[in-house]
Amino acid sequence: MDKPVIILGAKGIAHPALEIFNSNQVIVYGFLDEDQSLYGTEINNIPILGNPEDEGFLKLIGKKTEAFVAVDDVKYRKFLVEMLVENRKVQPVNAIHERAYISTDAALGHGNFINAKVTIGAGAKVGSHCIFHTAVIVDHNVVIGDFVQIGAGSIVNADVTIEEGAFIGSGVTIVAGVTIGKGARVGAGSVVIGSVGKNETVFGNPAAKIK
Repeated sequence: MDKPVIILGAKGIAHPALEIFNSNQVIVYGFLDEDQSLYGTEINNIPILGNPEDEGFLKLIGKKTEAFVAVDDVKYRKFLVEMLVENRKVQPVNAIHERAYISTDAALGHGNFINAKVTIGAGAKVGSHCIFHTAVIVDHNVVIGDFVQIGAGSIVNADVTIEEGAFIGSGVTIVAGVTIGKGARVGAGSVVIGSVGKNETVFGNPAAKIK
């Protein structure tokens, strides 16, 4: 990556995103965040410059810098991604830790956060703007939609499909071949042995629907 990066967001995954770019010798120009109390402060010597919607900073994106959206909240993440695409005609870059392993024939979209020790196996297809926390394992031929978040240490076995906007907590095991529906939520530590419907929340071992 030749251009420096502006990180949109200064909380949550923003600090580890900075560490990821540092691990790849990519310069981070600064952070943008809606919390005005953070302006003028720094994260590991990188300044929080202003608001993500400030045209003075946005005009740099696409010409002089790349962008990465480091926001955990899915709705706000989608808003910022759409703003970048519509206003700047750019897609956020991927943030992939140098100690992640991605198979040579896995497919990745844009704007994904992939932390250290993540493994993405052969033939896996990952959409855009997903968050993979430390040591997530995505086995071969898994299909993951856009805006999916998977917690640290979770194991997604072969041929699983995780649809757009699903949230998988930390330490979850998803057995081979099941489908996690759009917007579904899987509680931390759960073992998922059957498919989960759209917008359902499941928890436990084996995971059961929470009403």
